[in-house]
Amino acid sequence: MKALMFGWEFPPHILGGLGTASYGLTRGMALQPDMDITFVIPKPWGDEDQSFLKIVGACNTPIVWRDVDYNYVKNRLGEKMSPEEYYKLRDNIYADFSYRGVNDLGCIEFSGRYPDNLLEEINNYSIVAGVIARAESFDVIHAHDWLTYPAGIHAKQISGKPMVIHVHATDYDRSRGNVNPEVYAIEKNGMDFADHIITVSNLTRNTVIEKYHQDPSKVTTVHNAVEPLSQDIVSIQDKRGVKDKVVTFLGRITMQKGPEYFVEAAAKVLEKADNVRFVMAGSGDMMDQMIRLAASRNISDRFHFTGFMKGKQVYEVLKSSDVYVMPSVSEPFGISPLEAMQCGVPSIISKQSGCAEILDYAVKVDYWDIEAMADAIYGIITYPAMYQFLKEEGKREVDNIKWEYAGQKVRRIYDQVMNK
Repeated sequence: MKALMFGWEFPPHILGGLGTASYGLTRGMALQPDMDITFVIPKPWGDEDQSFLKIVGACNTPIVWRDVDYNYVKNRLGEKMSPEEYYKLRDNIYADFSYRGVNDLGCIEFSGRYPDNLLEEINNYSIVAGVIARAESFDVIHAHDWLTYPAGIHAKQISGKPMVIHVHATDYDRSRGNVNPEVYAIEKNGMDFADHIITVSNLTRNTVIEKYHQDPSKVTTVHNAVEPLSQDIVSIQDKRGVKDKVVTFLGRITMQKGPEYFVEAAAKVLEKADNVRFVMAGSGDMMDQMIRLAASRNISDRFHFTGFMKGKQVYEVLKSSDVYVMPSVSEPFGISPLEAMQCGVPSIISKQSGCAEILDYAVKVDYWDIEAMADAIYGIITYPAMYQFLKEEGKREVDNIKWEYAGQKVRRIYDQVMNK
């Protein structure tokens, strides 16, 4: 079984949960002996783990023919793509794109991020997908999130192969209901063209059915999972340097993630306990607002804003925490509580998160209920038996939530669309 996947980010260069989920799922699927995955991203950096899949960079795929010699291509692309792959792609340019802005190899440049001209990059990505779909051999197309749906549609139109789309979030989640019509149109078009739709939770499945008017029989939930911890991560020590309890929020500081409820709950806890510090790890457009909110509640001396964290830094923060809190307003899944629980950190999550559907040993509260959130935090930091129970049972639970199982469910969906 050969899958052509379109993604937007891939570790170690990630900007959010999409890259983490893409990596975990593909690694889990690669455990199937006959699974062969080609994973396309806008801009690879050359240090991605390709031991279990092949990565193709849109930024290294020519759309305009250039007469360049082998050594020049090898020097230009280095570890990012072989000259043989470049020439194979060059032989499959399907139209005259000489009017486009391209580089010396005939390739479109991509930022590899989420730039201001994101819609333009999405369109460019779909053009490149046409070349890749002609050059690669595959049985099924798998497009991750709305950014890649136009690419998936183009590949389907060219190849005639079935397309599965993977909804990691919708604009209803990101915008608290204030939906961007252009983004909604791209999402809806992707769903309409898809042969099957995978959602990361039943919460998201219901949104897809109700808000995007999709046939329920076409939509299947495959919950996310978590990667086993490497020995490097397991060996990380608690380096907090203080005797105080530490309560952590880790994620984008945006309205979707409900950071203001974390700050308000912190203020409530600090009315009853003075041996606790709060960490807000991450970045986002609400960060300055949260700094001001903490100041207005007179708790700045107990609050730490770390900025964006990735890779090992995430686990260093988690290993130095006593409680992890995810107060998301609308969270399609939310892998971070699973990562915290892997580290033995008791977690409090909003009932409005997809991971609440599969976690029995996390405390669940409504995102807006700061009293309940504060009570849960206070209980965990105050009662050792409660802390120990959530620590042990939570770790045992998430250690059995494996990407291999999610990959098997995705494979069954592939088999289903191919047999139609």
